[in-house]
Amino acid sequence: MFKFVKGHLETITGIEIYPMISLLIFFAFFVVLFYWVFTAKKDYIATVSNIPLENQNDNTL
Repeated sequence: MFKFVKGHLETITGIEIYPMISLLIFFAFFVVLFYWVFTAKKDYIATVSNIPLENQNDNTL
């Protein structure tokens, strides 16, 4: 199966740029995500982490 896909994709001109673009998008997304995590305010993190605990009493059956 892989030989069929590889052989078919080798015939397409300009296809070699797409793996590089996807790698750059992946890398940029996680760099931005790590930056946001390390610069997030502690009170916002505390508020968001307590959201599941606030709704615990609403789901009683």
